[in-house]
Amino acid sequence: MTETQRKIGFLVCLVTIVLAVLDMQIVSAATVPIVRDLDPGHGIDKIPWLISAFSLASAAVLPLYGKLCDVLGAKRVFLGAVGTFILGSALCGAAQSIGQLIAARAVQGIGAGGLMSVTMVVIAQLRGPGEKDAKGAGMGGIIAGGGMAVGPWIGGVLADHASWRWIFYINLPLGLAVLALGALVLKLPRPNGGWGGHRIDFPGAGLAATFSTSLLLVTEWGGKQYAWSSPQIAGLAVLSAAALGLFLWRQVTAAEPILPLSMFRVPELRWGFAIQGLMGAAMVGSMYYVMVYLQVARGVASSSAGLYLLPMAFGMTAVGIVSAKLAERGWAERTFTIGGSAVATVAFLLLSTLGTHTSLWLLRADMLLVGLGFGMLLGQLIQLVQEASPAHQLGVVTTSIRFFQTLGTALGAALFGTLITRLYDGPGGGTDALASLTGAERVAGISAYVSAMDTVFLCGAGLMAVCVLLGLLLPKSRPEQATSEGARPVAVGT
Repeated sequence: MTETQRKIGFLVCLVTIVLAVLDMQIVSAATVPIVRDLDPGHGIDKIPWLISAFSLASAAVLPLYGKLCDVLGAKRVFLGAVGTFILGSALCGAAQSIGQLIAARAVQGIGAGGLMSVTMVVIAQLRGPGEKDAKGAGMGGIIAGGGMAVGPWIGGVLADHASWRWIFYINLPLGLAVLALGALVLKLPRPNGGWGGHRIDFPGAGLAATFSTSLLLVTEWGGKQYAWSSPQIAGLAVLSAAALGLFLWRQVTAAEPILPLSMFRVPELRWGFAIQGLMGAAMVGSMYYVMVYLQVARGVASSSAGLYLLPMAFGMTAVGIVSAKLAERGWAERTFTIGGSAVATVAFLLLSTLGTHTSLWLLRADMLLVGLGFGMLLGQLIQLVQEASPAHQLGVVTTSIRFFQTLGTALGAALFGTLITRLYDGPGGGTDALASLTGAERVAGISAYVSAMDTVFLCGAGLMAVCVLLGLLLPKSRPEQATSEGARPVAVGT
């Protein structure tokens, strides 16, 4: 590829990540207009499926995408994922019922699973001979994190000033442009053999999908639609555990496993996956419960609450750019991992001091600090595992780190939700009663809720402190064979 082609390819990848991440978050702010239009009578009960169908589908296909990249080549899989995402977006925009929209969101999620993971493989292969990929991995990770912060705000703006259907229709021209430019410009390494030289572990992929889907449903439904002790949640938990056990057995016995357990022998991969999972859990705590705090304790409208995440997005972007520059000058990913985890730990400790009258400018400063910490982690962790990955497993390794972040996010949401419910000791008997409280009881209820929320932020600080310790376990230097065998193949225009 020429230098111009590489720059265009890099821009195409960044646009692709923006599309995927925005659509993961953007619907949450438009659920009310969607329900009002499609099913004002009973649609409110189906909102959880509308939101979770996308994340369930994208998580289920992540391990398969990684293996397909290593077998068929990243370009083919990338174009297939973009095409699936465009199809799902068109179906979402044209949906005439909540059921149709939920099904279309699942199709869109299948494509988005590739957009958020395979795109990082493409970025890794866009580098020139002997060139580090700090800029590509860093900016890709930062844009993903920033999109998570601004997605709800963009969704609210489109829903208020246009139509909720434009949340999906806007993907069509951008997606088609990505598809055309990707097909014309990208010239990436193609593995030898293709389908004929490899056997895809479809049973393993199915078991991985069953495990992740049932686990995500446990975290989505537990304590909300169903009690934690209900037969539905218990059954899903048993199914998740059984699928995990069968999946691990399959990975040991399969000729070409979908998620080779040998990866965990490499310390950069073993600890990198763990840090990414813990970071995913902490991130959901910072974003979701700050939004809840603003709306419940401070009376900020939902459309305005999203603006308080902008300092976090700014911090991610700013430190991501600086980190990429420093990495190009030789700074190690290990340094950013430890530093980012430490900064995020301090940020969560500050969030744990929030009260019912804390200055909102202080909250903005806290969120900026959260963004600075996560910004050092998001891109550099991807860079770390890609550098340590064997060339023939680049796709599997890159999608695996996204897979562990997804699982961490789900488990974190369940953990924090259960924790805040059990810690709440205000009037009304539970957090669900807050909306109906008035007068002195409401003041006491909000105070109790904020106190419980502070404990959640303390737990987030604990998770990030563990990330600091895991970062210290990362090797200070990589063995010579890692650079000679190459974490990544060089893009030579095949």
